[in-house]
Amino acid sequence: MIIQTAPAGAPRLAVMMYEHTALCGQFARAFGNDAFEPLAPLDLMVYVIAHHDAGWTEFDRDPLTDEETGLPYNLIETPAQQITITSRLSPDFNQRQHPYCGLISSMHSWGLYNGRYGLSDHVLIKKFPEQERPLAERMLDGELDRQKRLKEEIEKDFRQSGWLDDKKLFQNYKQLQFLDTLALYFNRVHPEARGSQTFEHVPVNTQNDTAVTIRPQGPGVYALSPFPFAASGAEFAFGGRHIRPHENEANGGWPQVLKKAPTEWEHFKLVRA
Repeated sequence: MIIQTAPAGAPRLAVMMYEHTALCGQFARAFGNDAFEPLAPLDLMVYVIAHHDAGWTEFDRDPLTDEETGLPYNLIETPAQQITITSRLSPDFNQRQHPYCGLISSMHSWGLYNGRYGLSDHVLIKKFPEQERPLAERMLDGELDRQKRLKEEIEKDFRQSGWLDDKKLFQNYKQLQFLDTLALYFNRVHPEARGSQTFEHVPVNTQNDTAVTIRPQGPGVYALSPFPFAASGAEFAFGGRHIRPHENEANGGWPQVLKKAPTEWEHFKLVRA
């Protein structure tokens, strides 16, 4: 679950991970133009991008409370005992669709704990207390084993062999990372607090990456440069529900609070800078 920032004293928007990945899926279907090579294999990449955090589904229904905030744990603040399970269940879910979906999802899980394969300075495993790191290490070793098995399965089909070319594989991985972090830009920060942000290592093709910068242009309008989507002015949306600290305590727990809270939507447009 993602707990969005808010002005002091205001309720916080709780965004379920399926709502986050639904926004990622919208971006995936729109990604690509004359300057940015589109996703390929298209259907499988759209699927895994739209489901890359599917392992959070059960946990989001009944989340644990962060005692420091009185709210459900916010994404990577989730304790190791739980987040390592979601990191394993997401590739489990995606490989049932197709081994390539499982492979990309597994790379996403492994990369989250390891600086996104060197693309980021954020290394999640270093945030865990020393005694909890073996939990993550066992999960990560399992993901490397999974990736080996899935690559062998994909290689059996000659038509799919090109998908495992290192440059192509990491192009697809980096496309997922960009669309994921772009969605997080909207999901994690309330509109009034959003500023400029630059996304590094956005793949133009298998050979080259670039940096994409987003800037607010006015209410509900954000400009990107360079522009990586098919149509300037396309509208996107995501949902969430407002909650307050400790609201669970007198209302039957977070499942009841989240069930009763109405879904609220944010709509926005992405335009060419």
